[in-house]
Amino acid sequence: MANSNAVSLHKPRTSYLTRLKVPNYLWVLGLLLFLWFTPAPAGLELKAWHLFAVFVSTIVAIIMNLLPMGALSIIALAICGITDTLSIKQALSAFSNNVMWLILIAFLLARGFIKTGLGTRIAYYFVLHMGKSTLGLAYGLITTEFLLAPFTPSNTARGAGIVYPIVSSLAEEYQSTPKQKTERKIGSYLMKLAYQTNVITSAMFLTATAGNPLITNIATKLGYDISWTTWAIAAIIPGVINLALLPWILFILYPPQLKLTPEAPQFARQKLAQMGPLTKQEWVMLGTFGLLLTLWVLGTYLSIDATVAALVGLSLLLVTKVLTWDDILKEQNAWHTFIWLSTLLMMSTYLAEFGMINWFSENVQAWVGSLHWLVALCIIGSVYFYSHYAFASMTAHISSMYGAFAVVAIAAGAPPMLVILALAFLSSLCAGITHYGTGSAPVYFGAEYITLKDWWRLGAIISIMNITIWMLAGSFWWKFIGLW
Repeated sequence: MANSNAVSLHKPRTSYLTRLKVPNYLWVLGLLLFLWFTPAPAGLELKAWHLFAVFVSTIVAIIMNLLPMGALSIIALAICGITDTLSIKQALSAFSNNVMWLILIAFLLARGFIKTGLGTRIAYYFVLHMGKSTLGLAYGLITTEFLLAPFTPSNTARGAGIVYPIVSSLAEEYQSTPKQKTERKIGSYLMKLAYQTNVITSAMFLTATAGNPLITNIATKLGYDISWTTWAIAAIIPGVINLALLPWILFILYPPQLKLTPEAPQFARQKLAQMGPLTKQEWVMLGTFGLLLTLWVLGTYLSIDATVAALVGLSLLLVTKVLTWDDILKEQNAWHTFIWLSTLLMMSTYLAEFGMINWFSENVQAWVGSLHWLVALCIIGSVYFYSHYAFASMTAHISSMYGAFAVVAIAAGAPPMLVILALAFLSSLCAGITHYGTGSAPVYFGAEYITLKDWWRLGAIISIMNITIWMLAGSFWWKFIGLW
């Protein structure tokens, strides 16, 4: 009996608390309490510091996968409310944000593509003409994004509403889905590639995303004018190089299991023949898609918001019964993403409003004041780029930091136009580092083809490639065409 007890004393404990990974919870709780009770830095309001503590702790908890992101977001909202860091109206403010609703509707529109079979048909056409290899499909998607970018002033509408349904259908057709545990076959690669392409094309044209006109407005106030043509010419060389290299780099970093598909075009041809002509529902979906594309392209001139256009499209699908209300309710990923992204957007918005970003910018200026302009610009650019970890919106990032950082870099002696352009392009490229960096990110991530760890790992590595290409090739190109 004694021997039995002695043995039991050496058995590993598998208590309920251990299974819940209590040490991880304690790490996050400890981080929150440490930051909360640490005195706020000089010049920063206590409320801003407390919100920063909640924000950082939430991000760490997400990275450690303590609970689903939606659940962690609810907890963060509760902490903000119970501690009076934010009023309940402030805490819930992002749930009425138009971009959040655009992201939600993009998920639902994608369901229409899949349900009607139109997405499958489009996927087969891609396979027919470019499907002899995974790289061929990759360049097909890149070409689509590149051609749409100048005419679609919402990268969320373009990436999430137009390209994502095609990528999703392609993955489905190759039987590469998270449900089947076959996402690495080809789906994961295409999802990550499509998102990173969306980020790059956003940097290439003034009208490719909502934040870019804001940059030109800030630049004009600083005394420097950037026209649509100037922006496009400046971005074309580094942008095309970036797009050309991306499929190959990602092919090495995150290789798909399916690399060559020589029989795919013939297979696609047979499938298209079996599908026959477009069905009534496909025609409705195609017409809705065409209307949405038109409204997104011409929305600036017609004064129609991209989210309003998306609501019109979704309404048409409901009225024509292409989608049912049950279809809407069953899109769990859509509602899950809506909750966690709205929470992160809200916190990043109020961090800026409470002065956290201005305080941060002032400290950066103090650090680089005595350095050579080239060193100062590298530091400022890097800090500006990677500070996007604290933002869930490119527009919020630009409005909070672009002007201040541009002024600091110019004051350090850097050529003004070089500063304006470098920070302008970094403003879009930085969105590639996280799963919440811009509106299209949560749509691609929410499809669950890529783990959080891989998303952040790949985002960090690709960010170095993007910065290197744009700052080296870009600066030489801008010098050659006389912009600085």
